[in-house]
Amino acid sequence: MGDARVLTKRKSNTTSLDGKHELLLFGKLITMRSRIAPADYLQAYGLARLVAYFGWTWVGILSQEGDYGRLSTQIFKEEIVDSGACVAFSEIIPTTFSKARTDQILKAVKFSSAKVIAILSFDVYVNPFMEVLAELDLKGKIWIALEAPSVSSKNLIKALDGTLGLVIRNGKMPGFKEFVFSLKPSRFSEDPYIKLFWEEVFACQWTEFSGGQLLVNGSTEGKPSPCSGMENLSDTGIYSDIDDLRVTYNVYKSAYAAAHALHNMLSCHPGHGPFADGSCASSDKYKSWQLLHYVRQVQFQANIQEDIFFDANGYTPPIYDVINWQVKPNGLVNFIKVGSFDTSAPRGLDLVINDSAILWKGGSHQLTRSVCTESCSPGYRKVERRGEPACCFDCLPCSAGEIANQSDSTDCEKCPEDQWPNHSRDKCVPKEIEFLIFSEPMGALLASVAVTGSLLPVTILLIFIKHQDTPIVKANHRTLSYVLLLALAACYLCSLIFIGQPSIWNCMLRQAAFGIMFTFSLSCILAKTTVVVFAFKATKPNSQLKRCVGPKLPNSVVLLSTLLQVMLCISWLACWPPFPEKNITSQLGKIIIECNEGSTKAFWCMLGYMCLLAGISFVIAFLARKLPDSFNEAKYITFSMLVCGSVWISFIPAYLSTRGKHMVAVEIFAILASSTGLVMCMFVPKCYIILLRPDMNTREYLLGSKIFKKR
Repeated sequence: MGDARVLTKRKSNTTSLDGKHELLLFGKLITMRSRIAPADYLQAYGLARLVAYFGWTWVGILSQEGDYGRLSTQIFKEEIVDSGACVAFSEIIPTTFSKARTDQILKAVKFSSAKVIAILSFDVYVNPFMEVLAELDLKGKIWIALEAPSVSSKNLIKALDGTLGLVIRNGKMPGFKEFVFSLKPSRFSEDPYIKLFWEEVFACQWTEFSGGQLLVNGSTEGKPSPCSGMENLSDTGIYSDIDDLRVTYNVYKSAYAAAHALHNMLSCHPGHGPFADGSCASSDKYKSWQLLHYVRQVQFQANIQEDIFFDANGYTPPIYDVINWQVKPNGLVNFIKVGSFDTSAPRGLDLVINDSAILWKGGSHQLTRSVCTESCSPGYRKVERRGEPACCFDCLPCSAGEIANQSDSTDCEKCPEDQWPNHSRDKCVPKEIEFLIFSEPMGALLASVAVTGSLLPVTILLIFIKHQDTPIVKANHRTLSYVLLLALAACYLCSLIFIGQPSIWNCMLRQAAFGIMFTFSLSCILAKTTVVVFAFKATKPNSQLKRCVGPKLPNSVVLLSTLLQVMLCISWLACWPPFPEKNITSQLGKIIIECNEGSTKAFWCMLGYMCLLAGISFVIAFLARKLPDSFNEAKYITFSMLVCGSVWISFIPAYLSTRGKHMVAVEIFAILASSTGLVMCMFVPKCYIILLRPDMNTREYLLGSKIFKKR
């Protein structure tokens, strides 16, 4: 629909309502620009709505040269860009043939990745180009057009298979078919157009009338036969679908609009008219602007339940049919209505498509996708390519700790601190909670070693008890050896406290228990070394150390050395008690439940004190290395302290460089390794003599060794 403005007033007796067809109205010819036929730019808008409906985001454009093509292209571009699509290319088809220009357009169409191409041109301009394009046998291309293009070759029919066209709505015109079939030259003998029409349809020639060139199906065929006037239009089959005359139907609506306007104008009663002082227009002397007033007030319903009316601007919203080209196996084309586009309906309800009725190229129901880049899956974000349209982008995975739960996300969202992305990075899930447990392989292995290791000093203790009266057991403070073996067994078992989920009591107990027990073990070793040194030094004449030799010396060394560590641990637990905490930053995707030492200084002071005791024991043992072998444990203590020192020196960097359950495992390993070193270096050699070399476990052998050493 368009405005019904009166453009000119002539002295002839016709009026134009659509710019193409004229009607006789009461002896006046009023030329009006009819908008019963839809405004062309709305078709371009409708094509853009089709693009949005089918989700095509990468579209090529072929438009005709001139203002119409330029305006349609502008409207089409603006609309598809607003809907999120992009233009792959835009080429103008020249009105005059140019091989260079045609080759350029063909190259753009052929090598473009766009699968959908919009034709913003009337077929009279685009058909010659499409004939050339059809020779390329382009596969996978879908065409959408302003109208259903006409065809003249099998190649073009094949190329346009699956095309969608947006055409003027069709409707029935009661009596029109009968009127056309009743046309006879004899009834309209004075009308030369009838005879021209007759010659065209029946490929004949009137003997008394010579029309123009006789074209039948686009070609001239020999000498035509004479026209008799008795030919029957219904026999030709040309107008078998007389209701599919879309332009004619709009002329039909134009005529009815004019008829309703004239009827309303003639029905006016003086004094109740729309003009000055209630006047009406004169039936034989009306003005163009008076008729225009009534035309703009027209409102009626066509025979297909279509409301015809003009808005305040002189337009009426058009309705289009969406036509699908469907090529049959025999090569014939069916134009199937698959939807409609109502420009008066709200956006979202304006376009109605029957998807199941559409057949795409090759008779497929599968919709062809046309995108520059496939959508980014959830878990990825879009990154535009520099210098390319927004529809062309790269998909990059979200960074660690971020998700994208929608397709084509431009940004990723960070997960909460206690959550982490799943494998697909499209959802945040609770972080994995980690701590060393008995059921996992590493925890089970360490626990097994701890329990098995604790049996070693217990077994040695039983051996010593069984052979308690032998010289080698009695030689170096038997009771102190028993206590040391029990302390080492306890050190092994202390490592079990480190396995399992940390709790308040667990965290407070683990470090203090091990620190006190291992300090007690080192105190026993220090006491044994001190006893040996004092015992042999006291044998010298006039030695002042004789008064120190006795059970009080080792007991005092053990109690005093251990008491200092106990006081340190009590102060630690009282002032800065360890506690369990959730570490969410050390390892990505995990929450580490660990014990916070409360005071790092207190922890290292505890370890430092143990190292101090080990160092003192090492120095004293080294000084006692020249004492008689059988009574002297100095070399065994020396080796055990070297092993213990090596373990804890290696422990420091390993402990500081690990987190979570591995840090706990490192400390357990250090406990087990140092305990094993003490047992192996100090007691296994004695067990060897007791069990395998009983000949060496005699007083005579020990005394002989002593005498030999003196010599």
